[in-house]
Amino acid sequence: MADVKKIPTRSEVAEEDTWAIHDLYATDEDWEREFVSFKELGKKAATYAGRLGESAATLLEYLNLVEETSGILSEMFNYAERSSDVDTRVAKYQDMCGRMMAFFVELRAATAFETPELLSIDEKKLEGFYREEPGLEKYRRYLNDTLRKKAHVLSPAEEKLLAAAGDMTQAPETIYSMFNNADITFPDAVDSEGEKHPLSQGTYISYLESSDRVLRKSAFENLYHTYASYRNTVAAVQAAEVKQRQFVAQARKYSSSLECALDATNVPVNVYTNLIEAVHQNMDKMYRYVALRKKLLGVDELHMYDLYTPLVSGVDKKIPFAQAKETVYDALAPMGDYYRSILREGFDNRWIDVYENEGKRTGAYSAGARKHPYVLLNYSGTLDSQFTLAHEMGHAIHSYLSNKNQPIIDADYVIFVAEVASTCNEALLMEYLLGKTSDKKERAYLINHFLEQFRGTLYRQTMFAEFEMILGKLAQEGQTLTADLLNEEYRKLNRLYFGEDIVLDPEIDSEWMRIPHFYYNYYVFQYATGYSAAIALSRRILKEGKPAVDDYLKFLSGGCSKSPIDLLKIAGVDMSTPDPVNDALQLFGELLDEMEELTKDLGNA
Repeated sequence: MADVKKIPTRSEVAEEDTWAIHDLYATDEDWEREFVSFKELGKKAATYAGRLGESAATLLEYLNLVEETSGILSEMFNYAERSSDVDTRVAKYQDMCGRMMAFFVELRAATAFETPELLSIDEKKLEGFYREEPGLEKYRRYLNDTLRKKAHVLSPAEEKLLAAAGDMTQAPETIYSMFNNADITFPDAVDSEGEKHPLSQGTYISYLESSDRVLRKSAFENLYHTYASYRNTVAAVQAAEVKQRQFVAQARKYSSSLECALDATNVPVNVYTNLIEAVHQNMDKMYRYVALRKKLLGVDELHMYDLYTPLVSGVDKKIPFAQAKETVYDALAPMGDYYRSILREGFDNRWIDVYENEGKRTGAYSAGARKHPYVLLNYSGTLDSQFTLAHEMGHAIHSYLSNKNQPIIDADYVIFVAEVASTCNEALLMEYLLGKTSDKKERAYLINHFLEQFRGTLYRQTMFAEFEMILGKLAQEGQTLTADLLNEEYRKLNRLYFGEDIVLDPEIDSEWMRIPHFYYNYYVFQYATGYSAAIALSRRILKEGKPAVDDYLKFLSGGCSKSPIDLLKIAGVDMSTPDPVNDALQLFGELLDEMEELTKDLGNA
């Protein structure tokens, strides 16, 4: 194992490696003053109850207030959450986040009248409002998005009740999060020399990537045996999550919780089902990958704990952050000078919080503040870290362009399109790195990384999406979601997605217990659709150049000004068909062909 380095405190991190949080508010005191005045805006919004249809002028006043409130809300949440995430132990910032969330729920309840009142305005009358007040045109998309949900909107009193129940409907996720992040602990993993290694959510995957198979197996078994000891409790929490979705869907007169979740972002249900069907039709490629992995690892039996360890060793390099930035910058040359000028602006003006420190939130993300995006990394110098930089800066530039080109009301793009910009950057980085090497072993190492992206994003996330869909159907049919039933359904999916060339260790039946995304309301399918769209777009950019880049930049600048399907069509991808998924998996097959050829001479790498 690598030498353990001391994790610095926040005060020990160099300022140039931290994000410029005070670009939002110069001091905490400035934030506090804004919070006091902001609450007054919330009270003002409530005074419009019963008045939205009285005149065009009143409606415009209210919508202007909504936009102003949304803009301030975003900046205040960003300051509180970004401040907390760099050291989650600081009580002051925990309190800021808590107050913001409480006020947000309060604001939603206070303005629950909005949707029913807007829907009560006669369409002819509303068209007259547009003529009377040209300023209302700015809000036409926003109003139309409300009108399309007319069949699912309740009375003002019922809407207020549902809004006030927001904390309760979030309870399963909150409970699970506390269990999974704060309470559950695991026995140490033990390596082939008998040395113990602390096992946690953060260290688990690093142990599965180890070349020490004894360590991999120990980590795998210790993690899932621990989860299994809580099987009935976690099953009850998962069942509560599915039931609350079902309750909301029934209250809003949707045919299913899946339809309810997707309608929130105007995504047709067939996009979800097309994804699953397309992946099912390409299982042969996944089975080939499993067989290749078994062969290259030289094992008699391939186990579930063998899925993460690299197939090609001895190529790892430490990549300093400065070098990673330059590599990403060079790799994105096909995107043109304008795109890269934004990338450089982010690099040079502290959009990024770079390294791990004590108490810092794990993982990585981009938060799209209007002032400028904020990117959290825990950069470690690995190839994965370099790809994460490219990924998060894709999100950041998407936010930057949407904020620059759209009014606040239309700037916040939906999750369905979010993963496209990030993954497109990753695909271009991979093509760049592959184009720079002729060394067989290095090329095989990079292709292995690419294949793992397909396995982890397109196949694995689709499997998760199918599991969620199955749970929703079972609940709708009146079945009780017991731990035994959940284990059984999850095991069936693992056999379907991985085939017969792998041992389905009994521990894998409990994997559903450690996946927080099962509390995100049919969220994960968007990783797979976004990945498919990104692969298509990156290949179009490399093939067609400027025309494709121009279309792509229009997409990035679109915010939520059109439906997500229509925005992607601007860029040149139609996600209402299974074609992008099939095309992406065709590339997966081509990469498998090359990997099989490259590794003929590498032996057991």
